[in-house]
Amino acid sequence: MTAHKNDQARGGLSVVDAVAVLVGVVVGIGIFGFPPLVAQQSASISIYMGLWIAGGLVMLVGALCYAELGCAYPDSGGEYHYLVRAWGMPVGVLFAWARGTVIQTGAIAAVAFIYGDYAQILLPLGPHGPAIHGALAVVALTLLNVIGTLQSKRLQLVLTGATITALLIVSVAGLALANGAPAAAADPSWKAASGNLAGALGMGMVFVLLTYGGWNEAAYLSGELRNPQRNMSRVLLIGSAVVTVVYLIINFAYLRIFGLEGLRNTSAVGADLMQLIAGPWAAVLLSLLVCCTALGTINGSIFTGGRMYSALGRDVPVLQALGAWSARGATPVRALLLQGAITLLLILFGVLTKGGVEAMVAYTAPVFWLFMALTAGAVMVLRVRDKNSHRPFRVPLYPFTPILFALVCLALCWSSVQYAGAGAILGLGVLVAGLPLLWLRRRPVTN
Repeated sequence: MTAHKNDQARGGLSVVDAVAVLVGVVVGIGIFGFPPLVAQQSASISIYMGLWIAGGLVMLVGALCYAELGCAYPDSGGEYHYLVRAWGMPVGVLFAWARGTVIQTGAIAAVAFIYGDYAQILLPLGPHGPAIHGALAVVALTLLNVIGTLQSKRLQLVLTGATITALLIVSVAGLALANGAPAAAADPSWKAASGNLAGALGMGMVFVLLTYGGWNEAAYLSGELRNPQRNMSRVLLIGSAVVTVVYLIINFAYLRIFGLEGLRNTSAVGADLMQLIAGPWAAVLLSLLVCCTALGTINGSIFTGGRMYSALGRDVPVLQALGAWSARGATPVRALLLQGAITLLLILFGVLTKGGVEAMVAYTAPVFWLFMALTAGAVMVLRVRDKNSHRPFRVPLYPFTPILFALVCLALCWSSVQYAGAGAILGLGVLVAGLPLLWLRRRPVTN
């Protein structure tokens, strides 16, 4: 093991590699689950597609903010590094604690459960089969990342390529079998579930942005990206464009096949689409597609998540072991192993509590969106504090762009609080549990 330095890790990822990680993390199982919920909040097809276009634009606005930070301050610590520079070490450490203990690991565990549900269809392993499949996937992909960055990024390219290709083939096949385009006029019988149009649009955007979620993981790639000052903006902008185009094509296919009313009433749009295309092989085809998609999300999340632990290890003396990198594999071995262990514990907790992982992720969502708003604010803070620093990429329409993104994040933070209710206190509990790290970081390490 060798202590990680930014120039050690850099140079391993090309633009294509980084885009594959970004797209692989974002394009997940949400595209099979959230479209009906968005349709229920849409009075017409134009509103429905407008929400997905708006989601892509929000993703683009966020990507522009992250592109400036990533180009100016390339570091494998990603958001943690930006928060420390802008708001100080206490904010960064609390973010790292929350992300490392529940937010990132909980998200990986939740996707692992979804993977397990579909892998169980292909290879049944008993009553706890989904959890076993999910745990095996986490172990295998963690070990692959431990072996080396090269092996992990190759698998990510394969998984992302296979997922995008499969989704596009399914969409084209569905369009070919569609009877015709549904009318785009507003539905006079539609009633907003929230009681008003503004509330319906707001809820629709929440579901859309959940489907677009994960693009910010690209921040953790800047420390290993070739020529990050030039390429970080390319990765974020290309990745955002690819995801948006893929989502628009898939949703257009949904509308052509089911119509807006049919989409509102389906509880399993992916299964229904596969049944139309593959008939009796629908379950197998859908399971293979979801497994491939989920594995890409898990691998990409493991890859980026381990980098944050490593950055925390560089700054907190008692955790300095986490900052060590393997010279052979160019990967933070100890950080990856810790992340894998916490994820496995959350999977076990999820089995014991029947849905505990999803609950933890939901309850800590307010904390996640709060820190993302602070990251947007970091663009403005660092413009003032480091006004003489070289910025290869500057966010356009400054300061409107970061202000808009921060307001969107704060709105989603509030929506998450409303969704979690009293359970949002758990998110605050996670932050409070991390307070001892603020004291430990000041303590020197004794040999």
